[in-house]
Amino acid sequence: MNTPENTLKKLAQEIKKCRFCDKELPLGARPILRVGNILSPILIVGQAPGLKVHQTGLPWNDPSGDKLRSWLNVSREQFYDTRYFTIIPTGFCYPGRNSRGGDLPPRKECIDLWWNKLLTLTSHFELILLMGRYAHQLFLGKHLPATLTETVRKWKRYYPPVIVCPHPSFRNHLWLKKNKWFLHEIIPFVQEKVDSIIQKVDAGKFEI
Repeated sequence: MNTPENTLKKLAQEIKKCRFCDKELPLGARPILRVGNILSPILIVGQAPGLKVHQTGLPWNDPSGDKLRSWLNVSREQFYDTRYFTIIPTGFCYPGRNSRGGDLPPRKECIDLWWNKLLTLTSHFELILLMGRYAHQLFLGKHLPATLTETVRKWKRYYPPVIVCPHPSFRNHLWLKKNKWFLHEIIPFVQEKVDSIIQKVDAGKFEI
């Protein structure tokens, strides 16, 4: 049966085998995403794997992931439990670093090759967390406000099911310091929503 569940699983398997940009990437292609055998209610969309994630093959297995888990108020075990979370980055492979030492943007090839198909499979998610500007752009497109601050301030415009967040990278430390309202207003809402969904899954009450 060609259900959203089977379609997403099949597409995830195809993505993991993708080597389209292999020769263009400094460490070669290693697509990293986390899709379970059953559809989960929460989708996390980040940017692209960092070096440690590339090396370990585990998404958000770095300091940014630690901060994200603290924002969600979940344990590592819960975070990597595919009954709760599906994790798909904007770009699937480690893109390398720029001259300033930061990671390069996600490869644009991932959009045409895979995300045009993936976007049609996101309608069942009860909560979609967009972490960072590239994820915002992917989902909001022409409706994306000019700045990160404006985008996050207008978060209620996109919910449900989308909640836009800054990327939990140390590079956004200054932004978070200047915009403490994000931690005081949005994070408690996200934590409450995530906890409610996890409880619903545990009680067997989540249905597609």
